[in-house]
Parts: sequence; C-alpha cells; structure tokens
Amino acid sequence: MATAAAGSTLDAATRREIVEAFARAMRDQYVFPERGELVASKITAALAEGKYNDVKTPAELASQLSAAASAVTHDKHLNVVSMGAPPPEGKPREMPSAEAGVTRADKLAGGVGYIEVVGFPELSFSKRVLDTAMSALSGSRSLIIDVRRNGGGDPEAVAYLVSFLIPPDRPINDIVSRTAKTTNLTRQSFRSVRTPVSFLKVPVYVLTSGDTFSGGEEFAYDVQALKRATLIGETTGGGANPVGPVDIGHGITALIPFGRAENPITKKNWEGVGVRPDVPVPANLALGAALTRAGLKPVAEIASASTERVFGPRTNPLPGSEAALRNLLAAIASGRTIQGIVVPQFASAVEAVLPRFRAELASLGALQSANFNKPDALGGDEYKLTFANGRRKMALVVRDDGKIVIASSLAPLSPGD
Repeated sequence: MATAAAGSTLDAATRREIVEAFARAMRDQYVFPERGELVASKITAALAEGKYNDVKTPAELASQLSAAASAVTHDKHLNVVSMGAPPPEGKPREMPSAEAGVTRADKLAGGVGYIEVVGFPELSFSKRVLDTAMSALSGSRSLIIDVRRNGGGDPEAVAYLVSFLIPPDRPINDIVSRTAKTTNLTRQSFRSVRTPVSFLKVPVYVLTSGDTFSGGEEFAYDVQALKRATLIGETTGGGANPVGPVDIGHGITALIPFGRAENPITKKNWEGVGVRPDVPVPANLALGAALTRAGLKPVAEIASASTERVFGPRTNPLPGSEAALRNLLAAIASGRTIQGIVVPQFASAVEAVLPRFRAELASLGALQSANFNKPDALGGDEYKLTFANGRRKMALVVRDDGKIVIASSLAPLSPGD
C-alpha cells in the first residue's frame, strides 16, 4: 500500500482505501460493536454517495472521518489523525515541565504536602518518579494532589498513585476490553499495591478542572468512589474509554477505544458526564479552596504557598537517550532501516512518515549538536537540535535496552528557546 504525504492530493482509489480501512477498524475493534457498525455503515455510504470526492488531503479526510464517527458515538477519545498534518491554528497549549508526569512536589506550612501530576506514563517509566516525589512528602498531615492539567495515561500508573492512599490489595478500577474481530469481552482488574510510603490516614484534597481528562479523571473518580479524597474544582472532561492506535495506511492513524472503565464500587464510569467535584469552584480558585480546608491562607499559585520544593524534574538526560536520538536521525537521513532502533510497535508509525521526515532532514542539513532541554511528560527526554540550516526540538522515550519506544516529530523551538 502506498503512503500519501500529509499535504499530498488524494486520488479516488486512495480515498476509498482509507475510508474502507477505517470502517473495518471500527467494526473490528470499537468497544461497542453496534456503534462501530453504525459508523462503518455511515462512512461507507458517504463514500458511495461521493461525499468525500472533494477531499484533497489526508488531513482533510481524517478530520471528516473523525467528525462522522464522533457524531455517532459521542466518544471523546475517538479520533482520526494524519501524521505530519500542520498543527491546529491558534496558540498551542504550553505544557509545564514535568518528569514522568510529575511537575513538582512541595512542603507547605503546617505539614501540608502538595504534588502536581499532569500525566500517567506507563508505570515502568513513572514508578521511580512517583516513589521519589511521594516519599519526599512523607509525614504530611494533609495532602493536595493537583490533576487540573492531567490529560491521562496508563491505568496501572493511575492505580499506583491511588495505592499511596489506601491499604494494599483493594479493588480500584476495571477495564473491560473487546477482543478484536469478536464481541467477546475481557476484564482487567487493577488493585492497590504496597508503596514505599503511605498516606492512609491523611486527609486528601484532589484539584480538578475541565481540562482534566481520561486517566486524570480516573484518578479523581477512583478516590471519590473510595471516599478517600475531597474533590475541589470543576467537572472534568468526560473521557473514560481507553484507546489504542490503529494504522489505517497513508500516514493516517485511528485512535479507537477498545475498552471502557468500570469502577468496582459504582459499576459505572465518567464517560460523557465527567467527574463532578465535591466542592465546585473555578479551577483557578481550587488550590485556594483546598488550602483553606487544610487550615492555610488561600493563594492561587503553589509557588506562593510553598515553604520547600522537595521534587522537581531532573536536569540531566537519561542514559542512552542522546545516542538513540542521533542513531534514529542518522538512519532516517541516510535511508537505513529503523528496525532495531525503535520497538516494533512504533516502527509502523515512523515508516508512515519517513518520506516527509527524510525530506525535512535533508533541508535542515547536517546535525551539529543535540542538547538536553528537559524531561518530557511521558518520562523521556526532550532535546534542542541544531542543524546546519535551522534548529528544532524533539522528544523520545528509550527503553533500558536502548530501543526507542516513542518519539515526537521535529518541532520548531518555542520563542525564547
């Protein structure tokens, strides 16, 4: 199957291949088979009626397929994206500097602890960081956990953070998943485990916002169902169905929910409705409201309340990440295989955009330097790259064996970088 570049013009045969591949994926993998069938029928009928005839690029077709699927499912995780498509218009959302999802941990006056978690990378990447940050808060008489900017992640990592607050071996959340190409369902149950320190008897306040999504919402929902925390802030985004990427060819990836969360206490989840706080306040006032309940003076920013910052993102790269990055860029630029450099699950995504990636590297010229910038939210490293004809940034996550698990595309540096 040929690969269409993100900005290329699609012919009728390619449009048909993309639409039919997405229809098959929805039929085979979407967690709710009946809705998957409705989406597949809708888009194949639209194709037959010529409704996609004027679509010229992969990015445009991906957008139309996303809209059609969302109109049927109303699933906030379901999306179709074109690799290498131009970024959306408007100012990009700036993510805070974080290491494996943790931006900071602080001791406040009166023995109050604070931690902000903006994402839940795979537990193998996030456990060390969570252990370090939470251990630094040991002895706190109350604890504030801020997930207002948390976009989600690994359910196992979510369960691990909950484990700091409850006894071991307690049920936390279930993921009910569809077996591909069947209507059979499997259930994976997440239970609490032992952690280096415990906050079992400590009052906990969890801060939420309308931007809290997916795994961030799960954390809030779980501790609320367990009656283990007071939620303060805004109703969350409403996405409860875990998602997986499906390569549908021509540089297009469908993000299709294969499962649904089911809390063992409520037997429900937060899909479409979000997690409602116990104390509803605007997100920018949530910290102040939590501080008041903890007996402290209310302030809007954590820096004003902190007496000691006990955890911050590391300032050095992980071993082997620079070598892996240079190896990947050299292989792409020279036309060598990337097999053996990246894990198999990531290889197909890279191969889908190799022509565009190679062309961009050719225009940039020789790589002159790669300087570590900061940890990225997934637990990897972000680098500033200087080429003969320009500068870019790129992030990657590397396994212990040196293989790349995932990497971002080359991106322009932000103003001031």
